[in-house]
Amino acid sequence: MAKLANKVAVVTGASKGIGAAIAKRLAADGASVVVNYSSSKEGADKVVAAIVKAGGKAIAVGANVANEAEIKTLFDETKKAYGKVDILVNNAGIYGFSPIDAVTSEDFLKQHGLNVLGLLLTSKAAAAHFPETGGSIINIGSVVSTIAPPASSIYSSTKGAVDVITKVLAKELGPRKIRVNSINPGFVRTEGTHTAGLAGGDFEKSAVAHTPLGRVGLPEDIADPVAFLASEDARWITGELISVAGGSTGV
Repeated sequence: MAKLANKVAVVTGASKGIGAAIAKRLAADGASVVVNYSSSKEGADKVVAAIVKAGGKAIAVGANVANEAEIKTLFDETKKAYGKVDILVNNAGIYGFSPIDAVTSEDFLKQHGLNVLGLLLTSKAAAAHFPETGGSIINIGSVVSTIAPPASSIYSSTKGAVDVITKVLAKELGPRKIRVNSINPGFVRTEGTHTAGLAGGDFEKSAVAHTPLGRVGLPEDIADPVAFLASEDARWITGELISVAGGSTGV
């Protein structure tokens, strides 16, 4: 039997990149997957189509998880389709880099609103739908919370908050048999990093130079350990921050 058979997984920000790879992997392991998207319905529909073509089960649900009302819609639709939630992957997030002289309150509130508050509110909503048997919450953090690169004060602070929230919620939700862990990727080549001009240039070369395994990450490199944490194979693991970065020490 597939490791995630009869499980329901919600993956936020899953219309492309890391989120799409996670959704596909969880579906391949037998989960029914809710592919959440904020703006790219087309992208989410393509992910669903790929999952269904491969024999899996998935639906796309639009919701901006920085908005509490839309988070409610996400889980209302999940419950309507599948009746419960067993796995939540908090993947949705945004990033931006600027030196201290260019920091603005608008950018701070935007990044923290989605990466931190959105993650908290989504976890809160999901926890209300987990069965008595518990489940798994997997946060997608970042190695920036520890390597703290220049010009990343806002973004790195959001991921530092995710590290702490992971540990706090592991203690809070443990008695309800809900495990909470974080996967902290290094540099991963995605549509987003290409659009931002980070992939293929000096930034990527610097990241590789600081990575003992000698390459950048791919979305599938993140999806595989997420699938592990979602499964019963990780039943005795909670409150952990797992760096998935090829040993990266900086950028």
